[in-house]
Amino acid sequence: MVTRTASLTSARGAARRPSLLARLRMARALRRQRRALASLSDERLADIGLTRDEALREAARPLWDVPRHWLR
Repeated sequence: MVTRTASLTSARGAARRPSLLARLRMARALRRQRRALASLSDERLADIGLTRDEALREAARPLWDVPRHWLR
């Protein structure tokens, strides 16, 4: 699955903030990814180097707790 990120630039080359619609799409994708992570089996989590506790902790993070580069 390919996830699109909002990487917008203006005519002058300066980065613009993502639109509200783009932010909502990113939040929805993040929610879906965190739910999928929480539903992985212990074997699959071990394959990616995570424990059940780490996966559940990540899945429980609030939607506004996003990677810093999303806030620009």
